[in-house]
Amino acid sequence: MSLFGLGSRNQKTFRPKKSAPSGSKGAQLQRHIDATLGSGNLREAVRLPLGEDINEWLAVNTVDFFNQVNILYGTLTEFCTPSNCPTMSAGPKYEYRWADGVTIKKPIEVSAPKYVEYLMDWIEAQLDDESVFPQKLGAPFPSNFKDVVKTIVKRLFRVYAHIYHSHFQKIVSLKEEAHLNTCFKHFVLFTWEFRLINKEELAPLNELVESILQL
Repeated sequence: MSLFGLGSRNQKTFRPKKSAPSGSKGAQLQRHIDATLGSGNLREAVRLPLGEDINEWLAVNTVDFFNQVNILYGTLTEFCTPSNCPTMSAGPKYEYRWADGVTIKKPIEVSAPKYVEYLMDWIEAQLDDESVFPQKLGAPFPSNFKDVVKTIVKRLFRVYAHIYHSHFQKIVSLKEEAHLNTCFKHFVLFTWEFRLINKEELAPLNELVESILQL
């Protein structure tokens, strides 16, 4: 994540950074991500490295995206408040309600900061569950692992959508727009490469997504 490090002025993360899963293998793949991102070719950086396991690749990148969104949102926590953002929205047409299917089964309307708090707690629980994200080298991934990743990235996209629609001017004033755009471009190219988010879910940022993908 060194490429995406913010300036010392904003070294404020929403919660502690997660390390790559699957022991030394995860760390090795993380180094590959850092090296390919450093080349500046994001399209190349998202491709599955030759001979690597698809689930390992999805896992390491999911942790990376969680960390990136944490850092980005962490710079906005004093501005994204219940009074400023009473709903988790992405412009006037899109509003997100929270449900995790376990403790909150029926979707509820919450403020944007509460939604992000629920979301990050939920993702962190997935990343910490070794039956979902195995930590040991060679440990099997669950058969529904790609579906788990799809749900995580679909919800992380909503944080990006909220940031762009509600806080972009603040991001500009903090001089973090290049960082935000690079993180989002990486996220979009990766999720598109592995078909992780349905196109209709991307609608709140459709023009930006299409400019990235150059469809």
